[in-house]
This record gives sequence, structure tokens and C-alpha cells, in this order.
Amino acid sequence: IEREQATQALEQVNRELEDRVERRTEALQRSESHLREAQQIAHLGSWELDAITKKITWSEEIFNIFALDPNCPEPTYEEIFKYFAFHDRECLRLLSKHAIKQREPFAVDAQIIRADGSDGYIMIKAEAIWDAVDQVTRFFGIAMDISDRFTMQRALQRSEERARATLLALPDIVFRVNREGKYVDFMASPNGANLVEPHQLIGKSIYETFPSDINHGKIKAAALQKTLATQTLQSYEQQVLIDGKIRYEEVRVAPCGNDEAVFFVRDISDRKLAEAQLQQTNQELARATRLKDEFLANMSHELRTPLNAILGMTEGLQEQVFGTTSDRQIKALQTIESSGTHLLELINDILDVSKIASGQIELDRAPTSITHLCQSSLTFIKQQANRKQIQLHTKLQLNLPELFVDERRIRQVLINLLNNAVKFTPEGGSITLEVGRHKLIDSHAEGSNIDLKEFLEIKVIDTGIGIAAEDIQKLFKPFIQIDSALNRQYEGTGLGLALVKQLVELHGGQVGLTSELGVGSCFSILLPYARNMSLSPEALIGNEPDVTSTLEALDKVGLQSPLILIAEDNQSNIMTISSYLVAKGYRIVLAYNGQEAIAMATSAQPDLILMDIQMPIMDGLEATKQIRQIPSLVNVPIIALTALAMEADRDRCIAAGANEYLSKPVKLKQLVSTIHQLLAH
Repeated sequence: IEREQATQALEQVNRELEDRVERRTEALQRSESHLREAQQIAHLGSWELDAITKKITWSEEIFNIFALDPNCPEPTYEEIFKYFAFHDRECLRLLSKHAIKQREPFAVDAQIIRADGSDGYIMIKAEAIWDAVDQVTRFFGIAMDISDRFTMQRALQRSEERARATLLALPDIVFRVNREGKYVDFMASPNGANLVEPHQLIGKSIYETFPSDINHGKIKAAALQKTLATQTLQSYEQQVLIDGKIRYEEVRVAPCGNDEAVFFVRDISDRKLAEAQLQQTNQELARATRLKDEFLANMSHELRTPLNAILGMTEGLQEQVFGTTSDRQIKALQTIESSGTHLLELINDILDVSKIASGQIELDRAPTSITHLCQSSLTFIKQQANRKQIQLHTKLQLNLPELFVDERRIRQVLINLLNNAVKFTPEGGSITLEVGRHKLIDSHAEGSNIDLKEFLEIKVIDTGIGIAAEDIQKLFKPFIQIDSALNRQYEGTGLGLALVKQLVELHGGQVGLTSELGVGSCFSILLPYARNMSLSPEALIGNEPDVTSTLEALDKVGLQSPLILIAEDNQSNIMTISSYLVAKGYRIVLAYNGQEAIAMATSAQPDLILMDIQMPIMDGLEATKQIRQIPSLVNVPIIALTALAMEADRDRCIAAGANEYLSKPVKLKQLVSTIHQLLAH
């Protein structure tokens, strides 16, 4: 019985021991599981090295850190070094030997190259373990993956380096101040002009340093307080005295938190100098432009004055004002008139190119009949075409709309194109003037809303010499001719087509050209047309008044013919105009400058005054102003005659008190017509 009891007691003890062992084992397993979880979460692994056999044992997380396959054999002590960056391998060997020999723990960061080829960083901490006889038997350590932390540190470092480099590169001086205006931090660019030692300024007030201007302190204080109050960027400019020289600085003040602000100070002296030089250059350019305009105005006057006498005298001789003229003389006079008119056209082309280039030209738009415009343009070239036996054809669509254009300018365009066609078409050829409607798709229209713009297309088609494709672009540039040799066959300045392009584009149109050498050319212009406008041809063609019959009617009722005062200093013009007006039945009195014009107008009380603008002693503008102040002469018509042809000359004359403005050389018939209209009123 006692034996059985002892056996049972022993079994009970064994069971209790087994339970305790089982519970202990479970607890140990749970602890190991928690440890593994903790290692995984912290990316922390452990390893153990046998100091005698050099066998190394890894925890599961070490395999993860090095991206090793846990099913593969563990690498040996020597093999594990190949997973470290080359520059860290020898360092780790030396640290391990030293730790074993000296029994001192060590900790170090190292770069690793994982099994999958990616880079990483780990922190290693190791310590030697020795036995009872004081011999090192094991080497135990941990390894933590710090790749994320290292990457963040490197990124932060690079960010700080970039920020510092930016601050050094951009402004000359950067400093941070608190609300009281005391320096918290200071940094000066190596290129800055105001270099100072930072330790000399920290804690000092910005209002006490750099006292180059008494107002700087107030400006700084205002900018600082506004920046902190509104949390917005403020800026201002200031002058400082450095080494006896005045420098210019731009100051920007920006909030930076903690009730502080950053001042950015940049030297802008070079920019200010450049701005001053640019302003001076602009003034010189404006002066050059003004001198050019004055030169063109003077050249216009000098060229038009003799042309006025030449064309006026020619017109008078053809009308036999100075006596009977033979048919042979008439032909010679027609040649003189044609040459003079051509010279006048060249002068006008040069002036027009200049005015368009400077943006001074203004268009006098009005509803215009395209049929009348084409017919009147063809009239100018019919005689030239007939001499070369060139056939002229017109193809005009029915019911063409009217154009809202400057009729004189568009006629100038058509005449230029037709003149070129006649010039470059050989004898026996043909020229066709064709007009029709044309729709153009607006290339700027978006989506399905296609904008169709309606134009009239005018084509001048010739059977001339044609133009090579590489020369087409040259045609529309001023002062450039394709045939520019000294012995070139065709005359011209090279301005005509440049004017065509510029005038058409001023009207919102386009110019096109297709050509083939030896076959001919087709110049086309597109002009937008006005809708719902209708003018009769009679409204577009003025009827010239019958001046002779009017003067004869005056004689029949016993009235004197009108007295005209001519104020002119050029003898040729005086003889031309006065002879023509006397032949037309007018009475004439003369004045040779502005002062004489005022005196003669006061004494003679003329019915009309022809006032030249450029005269000695007193010019025509001043004389006109003073005449308008004389009560008896307030309503006397004044026609300003001037060889000036620049923009705004007409406005200046009208503003001075003139009723009309005629530019020399003036057609004598046009002059008489204007006189008659003013006297009729």
C-alpha cells in the first residue's frame, strides 16, 4: 500500500512538473512570438557568432533586412560581408576583432546591398560574451533597418543645403528679426556689397545698424509691422552710401512664423543703371524718330514745291492759259505731266511707307462701290496698256456688295497692281481684273462653331514674265527688287508691293500671289465688305462745277469777279497759280509772307485767301490765326496750300482757322473747284 501511495504521489509530482514545463514552454513560445513580432515591427534582428567555430546564427528578421531567402542556408561569417558596401566591410572586420579582443561593445551605422540589389542602411550593435574561465565564446549583436530614417535625414540635409545655396545665390543679405526689430539670424552672400560679421549684429536692432539714411529706420519699422500684422510680403527700395558711392537696394520683408520676419536685401544698382541707360536710349530713339519725321516733312516740301510749279504750269499750258499751243507741244506737255506725276507718286510712296511703319497713317473709310473703284483704276493704266497692245478684261460678279474702305488707298493698291501687270507683261499680252465673293474660315474658331468671314476677292491676272517661287517673299518687302542689277530692264523703287500689302492689311484684308515663270502671275487681295449699304454711282462721282459760267453770270449782272489774296513766297508758284486764276476770271492780290498777308487782307478785304504755310518772317499758320482775330475777316474762306504731306498737317491747318487744306502739288482744276465751292457757301 505504501508503495502504491508513493507511486501515485510520484506520478502526481511528474504530472505537475509536466504541466509546469508545458506552461513554461507555452509562455516561452509566446514570449518568443512577441519578440519576433516586436523585431518585425522595429525592423530589428539578432545574430550570434561562435567565436571558436565562426558559425553565425541569424534571427528571422535578419533574413528580411538583407532580403535573403529563409529557406536557403545561412551565409557564413565571411560570406555575410559581401552584403555590406565596400567602404564599410573592412571597418566592420576591425570593429569585430577589437570588440572580441578588448571585450568592448560597439555600435555603428553601415550601408548594405541587399540580395535583391537594392541599397539600405542598418544600425549594428554587438558585444562579446565570455564563459566562467574568462574566455570569449560568443559574439552577440542586433541589427536594425534604418533605411527610412537615413533617407529622411539625407533628404532633410539636401533640402537645407539647397535652401542655403538659394539664399546665398539670390539676395545680397538675408536676416531674420523679431517683432522688436532685433537680429535673430544673419547671413550675407559672398557676392554681397554689405558684408559684415554675423556675431556683430545678433541681438542688435535693425534701426541702429547701417544708418546711411535717417528715413530708413521708419521705412523698416513700417514694413516689419505691416508684414507681421497682415502676414504678407512687403517690399521697398532704398539708397545707401557704401565706400562713398550711392548704391540702390531692393528690400523684401516676408513673415516666417514665431512672430518673426525675414528681410531679403538685394543690390539693384546695376539694374537701376541699365534702366537709366534704357530710358536714355528710348529718348534718343524718340528724338531720332522726330528728326526723321522732320526730315521727311522738309524733303516733302522741297520736292513738292518745284513739282507744284512744273505740274501747274503744264496744266495751264495744256488749257492754253498762256496762249495757243500746237498739237506737238501738247504731246510734249503730256510727257512732262506724266513724268512729273510719276515723280510725285514715288514721293508719296516713300512718305506712305514711313507713315505706315511708324503707325501714323489713318484710314478715311466710307462706303465704296467696287465697280466704280475698278473702272477708275483701269483708267489710269489704259494708255500704257494700249501702247503695248495689251488687252484689258474685266470679270465682275453681279450684285457685288459695297466696301467700307479708304477709297483713295484701295485705288492706290489696285493701280500699283495694274501698273506692275502692264510693266511686266510683254507686248500683245493680256491683263484681267476679276472680282467676286470669297468666304474664309477663321482659323481661330474653336469646336464646331466655325466662323466663316466674307470677303470680296480682287484678282489681277497677267500673262507676264512670272516670278520664281523663291522670290515671292521678297516682293512684299520695301526697297527690295528681284531685278536689282544696274542694267535692270524694269524701272521702280521696290515700294509698290510693300505698300499694297501694308494698306490691305490695315483694312483687315490679305494679299496672295501665285505665279509661274514664263506663264504669268495672279495677285489677289481679300477685303471684308460691308452689308446692307447702298450708294448710287452718282453719289460716288462728284460733278465738277462750271466755274466759267458762274463768273460770266456775275459779269452780266454788273458784279465784280471775286478777289483772291495769294500769300506765297515762291515766284514759280505765284506765276503758275495767279496766271491760271486770272485766266479763269478771278482778280488777284499778292503777299510774300505772313505779315504782308495780314496787312493785305485788312486793306483789300479779299473774298478768299490762298495761304501758303511755309513762308519767311511769319508762317501761314500764325498768319491764319491772327487773321481770324480781325472781325471783318472772321468769315473769309482760307485755303491752306502746303507742300507738307505728313500726318496731322491738315488738322494743324484747320485748327489754325483754315477752311480747307490742299497738299502741293495741287491740281489747278481741283483748286478752282474748291474756291468755287467755298465762295458759293
